[in-house]
Amino acid sequence: MKKTVFKGSAVAIITPFTENGVNFDELGRLIEYHIENNTDAIVICGTTGEASTMPDEEHCMAIKYTVDKVNGRIPVIAGTGSNDTPHAVKLSRFAESAGADAILSVTPYYNKATQEGLIKHFTAIADAISIPVILYNVPSRTGCNIMPETAKKLSKVKNIVGIKEASGNLSQVAKLASICDDDFAIYSGNDDQILPILSLGGIGVISVVANVAPKETHDMVYKFLEGNIEEAKKLQLDMIELCDALFCEVNPIPVKAALKLLGWNTGSLRLPLTDISEKGMAQLKEAMTNYGLLK
Repeated sequence: MKKTVFKGSAVAIITPFTENGVNFDELGRLIEYHIENNTDAIVICGTTGEASTMPDEEHCMAIKYTVDKVNGRIPVIAGTGSNDTPHAVKLSRFAESAGADAILSVTPYYNKATQEGLIKHFTAIADAISIPVILYNVPSRTGCNIMPETAKKLSKVKNIVGIKEASGNLSQVAKLASICDDDFAIYSGNDDQILPILSLGGIGVISVVANVAPKETHDMVYKFLEGNIEEAKKLQLDMIELCDALFCEVNPIPVKAALKLLGWNTGSLRLPLTDISEKGMAQLKEAMTNYGLLK
């Protein structure tokens, strides 16, 4: 049996920036906030963390800082994906050396890959390290989809232990769950589909909304896993308006704006991302007020 990296809610944590780099003091405060509010794992340097705009040195510093700050209290999962396989291997080896508990590896973007190319890409990364690998399938961003049959083949690699499924295609997730072994973990990559994916055998979520509602996201997953379906359903449905608002513009534009409204010093976004529009801010404030985050 493969070791499960986590069950529950892993936050795809934002990266707070200064004009000169990462605001490590604020990142540390965010990490403590998540541990205090029952977040089950930290994903550092993912899409929400704006990893695509971080030079390798900064990327590696953020991973190392997070590992050291967390200090074994919950798992740290490092985003180390790239559309260049040797580059992904390099970042993944660093993450392992820094003490990360696992890596999250996104499908190659822009150049994309065939299904055979995906198998070779992810196998090369997994073979280069000994820590667990979680695949990340988000075709809306990468233009590249991991088909269920491909995921099944990859699940046979000893340290490829799961997948973050953000295709939005529940039929595809159902097929994936039906053909993969029980020890291949499926995580929702869409906050509005946490319960549907749990109902198909998923064991958690890698979440954007957990940046602002960590306890509620954790509770939703665990209530479902413990059989309290009605309460879990209520938590999911109550969150839908907030989920919509957090994706009214390109992630992480709205979630960084939301954290600023809650008093966090997130700093600015890095180009090509820009500040939230007036229309987006109005939608976000309304949703946060209705959810009880703002008065």
